[in-house]
Amino acid sequence: MEICTESFGEAEHPPILLIAGNEASMDWWEDGFCERLADAGRYVVRYDSRDTGRSTRFPVGDPGYSGDALVHDAVGVLDGLGLSRAHIVGISSGGGIAQYLGVWNPDRVASLTLMSTTPASPEERHPHLPPPADTVQQLFAAPPPGPDWGDRESVIAYMVAMEHVFAGGAPVDPARLRQVVTRAMERGGDMASAANHWLVGGTPLGDRLGEITAPTLVLHGREDPLFLYQHAEALASEIPGARLHLVPGVGHQHPPPERWEEVVTAIAAHTDPGRER
Repeated sequence: MEICTESFGEAEHPPILLIAGNEASMDWWEDGFCERLADAGRYVVRYDSRDTGRSTRFPVGDPGYSGDALVHDAVGVLDGLGLSRAHIVGISSGGGIAQYLGVWNPDRVASLTLMSTTPASPEERHPHLPPPADTVQQLFAAPPPGPDWGDRESVIAYMVAMEHVFAGGAPVDPARLRQVVTRAMERGGDMASAANHWLVGGTPLGDRLGEITAPTLVLHGREDPLFLYQHAEALASEIPGARLHLVPGVGHQHPPPERWEEVVTAIAAHTDPGRER
């Protein structure tokens, strides 16, 4: 396995490891967002998860690995960079990976920031959590044909359409999305293998979220149509001492530039070495 990483800021500053969600290369953690975190005095690391960007790819539809491997890859990134521990920031399924890290590898986790995700615990613990919004359920029930992954315009059109669904009514900037997708294609080429992420399952975490000792911040878009904000409330209730911060005007998406100041400020405060634990 080879994992492609990129860092921002000074290596002697407190490290932050950014973990993206399903199908997302490091490009979705936009340069400007990473630079703002670095300007706040953090050493920021983003990486291409396997099957994205310049990291190792597997045959489309036949990944040959489990979700556990994605957790171990995050630890491998820390090992490869010589980082004994880091502040972990994960979004969507990356937030799920972060929860596993908090339980399986507590010695490597300085803090957790869990964004746009849901508890990695049995569904019966939260039987009343709302399902996805109707628009998302309709998408899952009748997904549109995939794009021609080798054609930039086809991929951009597809991504813009998906972003509109998962934004949940929050504004979508097609020009910004075009830049992100174009960069991802220019760096990594054909993006089809990224869909392998949806095919893998991992070892159930069970009822272990209460074992997390790392200081935890739950950041969640108030307009999220996949994991409605009640999922964030449930997640915060499972982790001892976790704090909840709902971000208005954001759906199930990486924070748009209009919300960078709010999100970066929250993460910087949470990862401040001088903050009382």
